[in-house]
Amino acid sequence: MKIPKVSKLMRGAAAGLVAGIVASYAMEKFQAAVASLTEPEEQDGPEKQQSEPMTEKVAREFSETVLAYEPTKNEKAIGGEAVHYAVGGVSGLLYGVAAEISPKSTTGLGLPFGTSVWLGADEIGTWASGLAKAPTEYSASKHLYALSSHLVYGLTTELVRRGVRKIL
Repeated sequence: MKIPKVSKLMRGAAAGLVAGIVASYAMEKFQAAVASLTEPEEQDGPEKQQSEPMTEKVAREFSETVLAYEPTKNEKAIGGEAVHYAVGGVSGLLYGVAAEISPKSTTGLGLPFGTSVWLGADEIGTWASGLAKAPTEYSASKHLYALSSHLVYGLTTELVRRGVRKIL
């Protein structure tokens, strides 16, 4: 089967979108694996009980502000997953376009990309939008955990993007 001729940027965008979604899944599995290695009391400590996952905060804020609807706990969890995959997919799409415009942007097997997403979205973006405390209010281990998760995301995005792009 021959794929119809589509612009180079569109193929890059499609490859990046697919890669970003797959990488979001890999990141989620990495986080679950790390969580399974920590002490149970650390997982259920007061910080976890008091804090709502960032993606669920975004889903709840959207639902309450735009839809004027207060989501249930289950709906927030589903909305949080949707936010996670949407952000991962769109970030991957932008990365795929950047890779077509400037192949040098893929240097480092996606690790600089993952670091940029961590710094821009996780460290600065969530704080600047009021969704999280200032980065200085988190422990070094929380920053390292978030960075390592985003490195998994960046690496996976690049490897999958390359594979998909060979097909497109």
